[in-house]
Amino acid sequence: MITVRAKAAESFARATRLDPGFALGHAALALLGHECGADVDVARELADAQRSVRERGDERERSFVDVVTRRIGAHEAGTGAAGDGDKALVDHLGRFPADAFALGVAVPTIAFSGVTDLDGTRALDLVERTAPAYDGHWFHTSLLAFVRQEQGGIEEAGELARAALAAQPASGHAVHALAHVHYESGEHLTGRDWLDGWIGGRGRGAVHRAHFSWHVALHELALDDSAAVRRRWFAQLAPGQVSGVRALIDSGSLLWRARMSRSWTGRVPVDGVLDAVARDLVERPSTAFTALHSAVALTAAGDLPALRRLRTHAAGADPVQREVVVPLCGALEAVLEEEWATAVRELGGLLPSLRRVGGSAAQREVIEETLLYTLVEAGQHDTARRLLEQRLDRRASPLDRRRLAGLGL
Repeated sequence: MITVRAKAAESFARATRLDPGFALGHAALALLGHECGADVDVARELADAQRSVRERGDERERSFVDVVTRRIGAHEAGTGAAGDGDKALVDHLGRFPADAFALGVAVPTIAFSGVTDLDGTRALDLVERTAPAYDGHWFHTSLLAFVRQEQGGIEEAGELARAALAAQPASGHAVHALAHVHYESGEHLTGRDWLDGWIGGRGRGAVHRAHFSWHVALHELALDDSAAVRRRWFAQLAPGQVSGVRALIDSGSLLWRARMSRSWTGRVPVDGVLDAVARDLVERPSTAFTALHSAVALTAAGDLPALRRLRTHAAGADPVQREVVVPLCGALEAVLEEEWATAVRELGGLLPSLRRVGGSAAQREVIEETLLYTLVEAGQHDTARRLLEQRLDRRASPLDRRRLAGLGL
């Protein structure tokens, strides 16, 4: 789990077969099924975890099972109590800061959506506070690298990621952090070549390989290489290569970004992506992070009725879905209906609150890409020009330079 390698769920399942009373193993399986799409009977594993921990659990085990119970229960109930699960996780790490599995769940890196709050900083604070328990261990250093790039400390993040990889070359979290460093610093050629090489080498045994491919495709988009983006999508991100939540988050969002940047002409092949995902996951997602990507994929498919059903679900879900996903669905409805001025206004108003859904800045950027497209469609070229200039101040991008030139003087 902490190296982000494949077969974690299979290993936990084998462990619980060998020791049916292994409460933490059952709880881990339940969480992997609930949040990561593992082929698991979530309700049964959760019940086994609760039974086992009552019979022989210590304080740390009871606390972790309670965290998983609250996290799953809050999401599935749709009662707006997701914050209760987050609070339990934060409290657990306050008492047991060396619980690496729990820390990995709390930080929205590559596998889990993390904890959410008003400004999206609570997960970042958790990494800082737990540092003494790890004494520079490569796992914690890997997470700290991810945190630093989210905070804008790109140079330090790169140093931390490379240090973690020197200690443990298989650290998927460090690879992920360095992928973000390359992207946010505009090192697209270096990032593309380095990560592409890793995917074909050490990355062969990694889980969430589609997400690493998505990162390479982001570099290819930024390099304005639309042919490479198409090749990447069909080779590594199309249905058949990817399924479940990863198809929704990585494959679907890449298609929409390519469409919004006019790097993919014609209809994008998103219907196959949606067919590869359980319909409940699309229209009744358990987390705001998944809901954002559901909204994007449904918009790419032009499915206005389904987008409205997602909006209805979000209105009765947790606070982040109600307060961020509901207006996002409304803004994307305006995009589908080509009400460009409305879309611009609503998307622009959403940008400051997007951190609440979790994930990374690079993932949430799909909404900024949508705003840029709608600005051009609305004829608001001066505002589009300012947004592109701000983006180019952050990092180099041949794509953004081309778009800026296209706006004229």
